[in-house]
Amino acid sequence: MADGKKVTILDGALATELEAAGMDLKEDALWSARILQTNPQAIKNVHASYLCSGADVITTATYQATVVGFVKHLCLQSEEAVLLIKSGVQLAKEAVDEFLSESKSSDREKPLVAGSIGPYGASLHDGSEYSGNYVERMTKEELKAWHRPQLQALISAGVDLIAMETVPSLKEGEALVELLREFPNSKAWLSFSVKDEQYISHGERFDDAVKFALESDQLVAVGLNCCPPNLVSPLLRAANKNKGSERGWIVYPNSGEMWTSNAGWENKPVDNQLAKFAVEWKELGAKWIGGCCRTTPADIAELRDILKGNVSA
Repeated sequence: MADGKKVTILDGALATELEAAGMDLKEDALWSARILQTNPQAIKNVHASYLCSGADVITTATYQATVVGFVKHLCLQSEEAVLLIKSGVQLAKEAVDEFLSESKSSDREKPLVAGSIGPYGASLHDGSEYSGNYVERMTKEELKAWHRPQLQALISAGVDLIAMETVPSLKEGEALVELLREFPNSKAWLSFSVKDEQYISHGERFDDAVKFALESDQLVAVGLNCCPPNLVSPLLRAANKNKGSERGWIVYPNSGEMWTSNAGWENKPVDNQLAKFAVEWKELGAKWIGGCCRTTPADIAELRDILKGNVSA
């Protein structure tokens, strides 16, 4: 796993690159997970782009890949749905192996494969991963039951760690970490979605929400993703009051473009916000840094250049 003294570079957006390659994902209930069935080579190509740009971690195309979702939207049997989830791991592992076989850098560490698990709200296809309002009507046990098949599939397929990401509420975060205990040999990171400089999406204070997670020896990092880059530093400063120096934060915000539920992304060019803030985030204790929506391989290459010197390092 990552060396605690250095920064581990994550990849960036997957769907953004798939859309740039001509795929229409905007109104798809499965989002990029559908491409596991329709065009797996396209996913592998995106993984390869991020590896060539210097990512130390690539994340599987399984954010919205659930057994229930695949049965409903792809008309698969449950067993077939599990195999399709596992195929996301295989694609990422193949991309890593092929990259290493072709790499000119003999000292490049083997990149990690993180198995992506999105929140329950992502399956609702209504933006509720940014509100978490569904947790009012669900128990922790129900949330664990929902996430268990996907987590089991990713771990059995051989991921290096689990990415529990864009989690909007403390309740679902606790459910995921409790579920992880059923797989005691597995590691993960937990990343919340946030709505401003103080609160995660459901309304709990970020500095309060991370307290329980910092006590888990299975979590390699805790933090936030899928937010404007300018929110990251204030949240880390507040949370640093509770964090020991041995645990690093994970941060991977969006590009800095604005998104609305009616129009989607504003599609206006912005400077690389990751590169702009990266050193500051590192100084605040971030040890895992990358990008989320609308970030690109070029952004990750520049991020690595700033934090590590060059892509071949």
